[in-house]
Amino acid sequence: MSEIENIEKMMADLGERAKAASRVLATVSSASKEAALLAAADAIIASAAEIIQANQLDLEFGQQKGLSAAMMDRLRLDEGRVAAMAESLRAVARQSDPVGSVMTQWEQPTGLKIKRVRTPLGVIGVIYESRPNVTADAGALCLKAGNAVILRGGSESFHSSAAIHACLVAGLKAADLPEDSILRIPTRDRAAVQKMLTMTDHIDVIVPRGGKGLVGLVQKEARVPVFAHLEGIVHIFLDKTADPQKAMDIVINAKTRRTGICGAAECLLIHKDIVDGLGRAIVEALISKGVDVRAGAGLHDIDGVHRASEEDWGKEYLDCIIAAKVVDDIDDAISYINTYSSNHTDCIISEAEQNVDQFFSEIDSAILMHNSSTQFADGGEFGMGAEIGIATGKMHARGPVGAEQLTSFKYLVTSNGSIRA
Repeated sequence: MSEIENIEKMMADLGERAKAASRVLATVSSASKEAALLAAADAIIASAAEIIQANQLDLEFGQQKGLSAAMMDRLRLDEGRVAAMAESLRAVARQSDPVGSVMTQWEQPTGLKIKRVRTPLGVIGVIYESRPNVTADAGALCLKAGNAVILRGGSESFHSSAAIHACLVAGLKAADLPEDSILRIPTRDRAAVQKMLTMTDHIDVIVPRGGKGLVGLVQKEARVPVFAHLEGIVHIFLDKTADPQKAMDIVINAKTRRTGICGAAECLLIHKDIVDGLGRAIVEALISKGVDVRAGAGLHDIDGVHRASEEDWGKEYLDCIIAAKVVDDIDDAISYINTYSSNHTDCIISEAEQNVDQFFSEIDSAILMHNSSTQFADGGEFGMGAEIGIATGKMHARGPVGAEQLTSFKYLVTSNGSIRA
């Protein structure tokens, strides 16, 4: 049997097992799911040393592959990040169970009583790069929403993902739930991904989490529905009414806290009326923090800036780099963002309520922020416990994808013998 045939057989087996598990999960109690997640969190803490040891193998592999500093940061686990993973599992466990919740209900003149209630999607396939913590987040969120999941981590996080997955399975066993509820593809072979994208009989939704190359491939080749975003081209517009201290704190945090996440600011738009004061001060502060500022006209005289090229507009750096541009007014800023935005997250720093309202009304990104760091573009920070990713499409799920977004719905209709005329 060829390697491709082996992979097709393996994927078919995983699909069948996940489908069977999903039927059980659709009816299990909230208490059982919570117990599984809490037990998995305990297992992660107990296995911290083993997880970090496995991660070291992945870091060595990443170095050999020549991963960027930002990608290596995404890949790296330490005691703090392992503890944060466990806490994310506990946070998801504490969330209310979306399955069976009534979204809306009404009664018709015909006597029909109609409820729309949340129901699991079924089987979710998650394909991700680098970040091993996605193993825990994705497994937890899918389970909370009553879904089985097939995880396919990146080649870089192969060993870390395996160690974390073992903890999730331990949680399932402790709660007497099907171990096949959270499955992991145990190979780095890309043929497994290709097969996964076509498994319409077994997988209900694919969620890719990674770079533009991965997500673009999935969107192009998948026959299964996809929740995805291509890029996080995040803009901050510095309005002329911006409070100087808020603006300074927000921009520095939005760019420098973690440069490799999709909520990191990638472009700063500065109102022309404040370029010589607040604008200059913020650009100089960014440079002092080690940020490579690639600036347009009107900012070239600031020591340390580099002239921006056309390629810097609409660029996701995921690095210690930011584009900076002077705009004439809020209309100019909105026009620029609507031209270059990836519809992920955009922010206005302003004390003018009318301008904030206009910004929120005229920009159609999944997340819009006012006087807030874009680093908050995260499901955990939105109170969802964790997220699988940020969806930038307009169908079904949009923005942070948590447990509630991993459900569909069905209509429950009752009456006292109503018949249609």
